[in-house]
Amino acid sequence: MPPVILFKRFGLFAFLFCLTAFFLSCSQEQNAYLYAGLHEHKNEQKTLVSLLQQVQEVPIRFALIDKIASNLQAEQKTKSLAVFLQSVIDAEPANPYNPYFLLRLAAAYRNIQEDTIAAYYFEYIVQNYTDMQVNGQSIHLVCLKNLIELSGTHAKSIVYYSRLLADFYDEIDPAQAYFMLAQAYEKQGEWQQAIQAYTQFLNLHRFDVIIPGIPDSYGYARKIVDYNASTKNWTFNTLDELIKTVKTAIRARDYTTLERCRSKVNFFAMSWKQEISDTQQQSDVNLRNFMYGSAISIASELDPSSTPYEAYLRTAGWSQYIRTWYLYFRKINFPADPAIHGRWEWAGIYYGEKI
Repeated sequence: MPPVILFKRFGLFAFLFCLTAFFLSCSQEQNAYLYAGLHEHKNEQKTLVSLLQQVQEVPIRFALIDKIASNLQAEQKTKSLAVFLQSVIDAEPANPYNPYFLLRLAAAYRNIQEDTIAAYYFEYIVQNYTDMQVNGQSIHLVCLKNLIELSGTHAKSIVYYSRLLADFYDEIDPAQAYFMLAQAYEKQGEWQQAIQAYTQFLNLHRFDVIIPGIPDSYGYARKIVDYNASTKNWTFNTLDELIKTVKTAIRARDYTTLERCRSKVNFFAMSWKQEISDTQQQSDVNLRNFMYGSAISIASELDPSSTPYEAYLRTAGWSQYIRTWYLYFRKINFPADPAIHGRWEWAGIYYGEKI
């Protein structure tokens, strides 16, 4: 072979070798952020990054990407993790594992308190990808749980809780979900839908559901549903009118009028030390049985602890081992029915001297 041709041929091979080495070097520099600054996982990360550049099989690439992301997360390289996952998603838009990578991306933004961006990605997954199971978990279920925590409006909460109940009924606590759905409807002022959701909650007969700020969730829902179904004919336009009617009936020992005046929804009779939720298990008090004997005395004024929304009236002389009763009146808070919202009702009895 002539020397010139030999030189040209080997020169071409040398050129191609140098060009390949150059691009590999550039690629390594581009990916240096994936292991730069790592400590415990640095050597492993370099190996993983190198393998990722060589492997084409989708399942193996998924495992490598997931491990690279986990190493970054383990060493709290959240920004690098977000950049890496976004680059993977952009480079491989048809990758079947992209919903999972987007989920990890959303979680990364949550970790650095970028909740608006995180919510965007959680929502994007639910709206644009079919559900999939990764490590035994539904991607959509994880997204919806996060969106409920991040949702800034009751309207969005309605959408998310409705989706949970429709798609994941057997994988969540439906009683808690129905109650929170009803709460979201209530706060939106959509009372008919709220009442339907509270009814679904009550139909599950769950007395143990704990809702922050609502110690007796079952009683709360029962009151709203029962109010909606009742005649509401025991309510009074003003507190003065209600108290005057009750006083007159007590002095006349008019049991029938007292029965007509007291609330037909969650009327209670209990001691001051009891919790209001305990009244769910109490038998109904029969006023007729306690009105005989000596005259019942009635305080001339309401108790000083009374407010514009609730009032206490001391009475004494009832035919019972505890002869002092405080009658409890409250202003009705039920926007679902403007006809009674803001009116007054006799809601219960507290036994004994006021604590």
